[in-house]
Amino acid sequence: MAAWTWRFETADGTEVQPAVQPEEFTTQGDAESWIGEHWKDLQEGGTDQVRLFEDSTEIYGPMSLHAEEAQESAEG
Repeated sequence: MAAWTWRFETADGTEVQPAVQPEEFTTQGDAESWIGEHWKDLQEGGTDQVRLFEDSTEIYGPMSLHAEEAQESAEG
């Protein structure tokens, strides 16, 4: 069975310890739901972006946790 994991990074790609410890995810949907629930706490704890992995394969990333700020500055 595949394991889905997040890598937590600063804006320059340096790996950091997350402010909220993730559980083990058995589906991509579970992993994405978790990040949707905890992104703000992660951001406040020093995580700027995340990458999603299925086992050792990167599925996507980096995905910024500052998306709202980026959208506001683009609109302003």
